[in-house]
Amino acid sequence: MTDIGNNRLMIAFDEPRARGTGLLVPFITAGYPDLQTTVELLKDFERRGVKVCELGVPFSDPVADGPTIQASYTDALTAGVNSNAIFQAVRRWRDDGGAMALLAMVSYSIVYRHGLEEYLRAAKNAGFDGVIIPDLSLEEADKVESACRELNLANVMLVAPTTPPDRRLEIARHCSGFIYFISVAGITGERSRLPDATIAAVAELRKHTETPVCVGFGISSPEMVRTVCKVADGAIVGSAIVHRITDNKDLPRDELVKLVGDFVGELMAPLS
Repeated sequence: MTDIGNNRLMIAFDEPRARGTGLLVPFITAGYPDLQTTVELLKDFERRGVKVCELGVPFSDPVADGPTIQASYTDALTAGVNSNAIFQAVRRWRDDGGAMALLAMVSYSIVYRHGLEEYLRAAKNAGFDGVIIPDLSLEEADKVESACRELNLANVMLVAPTTPPDRRLEIARHCSGFIYFISVAGITGERSRLPDATIAAVAELRKHTETPVCVGFGISSPEMVRTVCKVADGAIVGSAIVHRITDNKDLPRDELVKLVGDFVGELMAPLS
């Protein structure tokens, strides 16, 4: 595990690990349906007890996102949302008292275009605690890991069901904050259950690393959150949340935020 000191992300796992429970890690698209709604959702999630949240940085060619998240990215990009606007929104949220850990899920293409050190420094200054770069290869991980460590940012990397066991351990050695275990091969999207093989693989990986392991892709219900957190340190829910934003995005902002927040509260219920 990479040592990055005690940033908010690392601290977030201390209490649930001591209690033997897991964390819910919601994912929302930054700027969907607009950046002020994103800020209000972050505030609502934190009031409900969320400790870690992921913000997806819209990208025109997402790596593994299903149609729900792809459509949200397209809408946000059409509205002019970009990294600089997201950084400004996150800074407003932090300045207004936002304290939970926040991760940017961002394509390496965006990071590379800005410049690795420049992008990470801007993310840090805005108030992010780490990055998830889903298209970051293991071969490129050293320089990203080093740059993140200099800024006390977490470098969260993905492990797939098809990743060989020895390569999973190598990826884990480059991770900080947590390891993102993809529950199923393919793209994001809501599913009714997770493969038994995924649960077994997560349990096996946790025997070999002290870094928390969170499971994402396909988790869509409180029951699935409960199942995942019996063996993992956290359950990541994205498409099911973004789906509810899409279904209600024409409502007044406060109504939308409450509806989505209520769903997040339901997802957290098994962990209380």
